[in-house]
Amino acid sequence: MFTLEIDGTAVAVINSDEASAKDLFTCDGFKEDIRTMTTGGKPLWNGTSPLKVRAATEDEVEIFEDALAEDDGEGDFVDDPHHTETDSDDADEADIVFLVDIDEDEDEADA
Repeated sequence: MFTLEIDGTAVAVINSDEASAKDLFTCDGFKEDIRTMTTGGKPLWNGTSPLKVRAATEDEVEIFEDALAEDDGEGDFVDDPHHTETDSDDADEADIVFLVDIDEDEDEADA
């Protein structure tokens, strides 16, 4: 497993090999997503800080595994148009768990 780190903060963990983790964490669509996502009212990524991909720590792996164990599969999954051109035959899709609290959209909070 690999972790995305921004400005010294571990932001997300992915269960994939290093090459796939780097590809996903640095693709334009993901970068756009993390630039618009906020935590504590601040953008997750400022658009200029380096995106560091490193091996996940034991604690990060445990958080990842606990999060997947708690996931009942009934969340509000929405297809990301940035990633629709990927091969649908790929059975080994990676999971990403954010290690920081992501602010909810105001529209979602009002629902």
